[in-house]
Amino acid sequence: MQLYSVLFKTGDTIFAEGDAPSGAFLIESGRIEISTMQFGERRVLAELGPGMLLGEMAVIDDSTRTATACALTHCRLTPIDADQFAERLAAADPVVRALLMSQLTRYRSVLATLAGDHSVQVHPSLAQPGDIGAFNKIRLESELRAALERKELDVRLQPIEEIISGSIAGYEALVRWQHPERGAVSPAEFIRLAEETSLIVPIGDYVFARVCDMLVEFKRRGRKPLPFIAMNLSARQLEDPRLVERILAHLRKRDLPPDRLKLEITESLVFDYAHIGELLVRCHAVGMHVALDDFGTGYSNLGPLLTLKFDQIKLDASFVRALDRPRGVALVGVIVAMARALDCDVIAEGVETREQREILHKLGCRYAQGWLVGKPATFADVLKA
Repeated sequence: MQLYSVLFKTGDTIFAEGDAPSGAFLIESGRIEISTMQFGERRVLAELGPGMLLGEMAVIDDSTRTATACALTHCRLTPIDADQFAERLAAADPVVRALLMSQLTRYRSVLATLAGDHSVQVHPSLAQPGDIGAFNKIRLESELRAALERKELDVRLQPIEEIISGSIAGYEALVRWQHPERGAVSPAEFIRLAEETSLIVPIGDYVFARVCDMLVEFKRRGRKPLPFIAMNLSARQLEDPRLVERILAHLRKRDLPPDRLKLEITESLVFDYAHIGELLVRCHAVGMHVALDDFGTGYSNLGPLLTLKFDQIKLDASFVRALDRPRGVALVGVIVAMARALDCDVIAEGVETREQREILHKLGCRYAQGWLVGKPATFADVLKA
């Protein structure tokens, strides 16, 4: 079925320099010449062919045409409405949009200089409010890379209590960044930024190394039993086929048992059952445990638990907050019983009161994590405790 298209004959002008940007085109067939007048002389800028876009730049920044397009042969073009560009540009990543607008502004300036027009100004549509945020994002990413190279990222430990004994069984590793000018940067901000790029992988390696060094220090100080330390994995880290091997390299280098480093996978990332299942098999083969994190945060179904053999389930804090209601107690009790039947331990997150811990104890929950147990602390403070 032929898409809606328009036909131009050889020699036809598709649009002329100075025209309003009514739309752009996708070239289906034929050849088109792009030219402009410079110092009173016509100069050919480019020749375009099938599969290429024509006239999109004027549409993007809503500027008059800066060149003329003529059909060198019979051409068939598919029109692209300006609104189509506007919708996609508005939905684009702000950094990509800012880079595009920056390049387009530079292109306009060069064209104006070649034509002898020194009065060119940035079109108002280029100065979008989101661009400032995008450039700040680029700047923050560069600063994050520098902080990683200088080892300025801090790894804090939040204690996890074994409820029945009241002792600290392990910790969760949490990355913090103290910016020299901004102060503390929200983990939600810089971790999300790192996950948008490949930066999350070296940050993950950095945290692996720091956590292993902490375990070595616990061991050197005679901490028995040696606590476990849990770490969250991002989507990009899960894509790495050598993830387990790289983690094992850190452990073997320091002569540490694999079961003291626990991996946590957020519930929203487990829908590729085959891939996560392979990861679990590799982890279990070397004695490493894996937890299903944030259980019950809106993505819940029993598919992951039916298919994937997790060692622990981390119960989201929203369930703990619901323990002041009978339905909340009943639901948590069902989850704990289900986990026990699946041979999984349950770690309740967000425990803030003694009443919550007592209810969890009665329900058979093994571990508690939250401000009642302890806030994230520096390693030096953990060693002092």
